[in-house]
Amino acid sequence: MKKLLIPAAIAAALCAPTAFAQSTGGDTYRPDLQVGQGNAFVAGNVGRTDGGTAGRFGTGDFNVFESRDGRKTGYGLVGGYRWKLSQNFGLGVEGGYADLGNIEVRNINNGDDVNQRADRNALRGWQVGGNARLNVTPAWYVSGRGGFFRASDNNVDYYNSVGQDLGLESGGSDGRNSWYAGVGTGWNATENFSVGVHYDYYRAKAGDVRDPVSGARFEGPKRSTALLGLQAEYTF
Repeated sequence: MKKLLIPAAIAAALCAPTAFAQSTGGDTYRPDLQVGQGNAFVAGNVGRTDGGTAGRFGTGDFNVFESRDGRKTGYGLVGGYRWKLSQNFGLGVEGGYADLGNIEVRNINNGDDVNQRADRNALRGWQVGGNARLNVTPAWYVSGRGGFFRASDNNVDYYNSVGQDLGLESGGSDGRNSWYAGVGTGWNATENFSVGVHYDYYRAKAGDVRDPVSGARFEGPKRSTALLGLQAEYTF
C-alpha cells in the first residue's frame, strides 16, 4: 500500500501549484506560448552525491567542507515535453538517465586529473516521470519532479563477520524498480534557457539476493542516493 501512496503523493505535489499559479497575476511562464501549448526541453544536472546515506527524501548529507568516503560526483540527463497550463505554471513529462557515482573528483584544487572510473556498484539507472515548473516572476522559478526509477544491477559478494563468503547470488532483474523525486529553484536567463540549484533523491535497492542452496530470496541492501547540484535546461 505504501508503494502505491508514494507515486500518488508525488503527482499531487506536482499538480498543487496550479491553484496558486492561477491566483497570481502576469504572464510569467513562457509569454510566447498560449495556455494549452507546449514545448520540448532538454536538461542536465551535475553535483555531489551524499555517498548513499540518504535513508529518505531530504536526508542527504552534503557538507562540502568535510571529506567523506563514498561521496562522488553524479550527473543526470533528461528530455521531455511541458505544457503551459496557466500564465505561471507548466506541467510535463520527462525521461532520462542518472549516474550517481562513476565520477570521482580528487585533488582538483592542485591541478591533478579528475579520476573517472567505472564502479559497478555505483547507483545509476533510467527514469521516467513528470515535472512541473512555476514561474513566480519572469526571472525566478521553482520546480518539482518525480516518477519511476529503474536502478542498475548490483552484483556483489556477501560475507559473514569473519570474512567467509556466504555463497549468495545477487544481481538480475528482480527488486530494482523504485522511484525518484526532486525539487529546485533558479533563474530564467532567457525564455529558452535557465539554470538553478536542484535536489534529487533516488530511492533504490540493490536487487533481490538469492540463496542457491535453499532457493530463498530476500531484499538486497538499500542504495538510495541523493544528488545536490546545478541544473541547466534549454527549451525549444
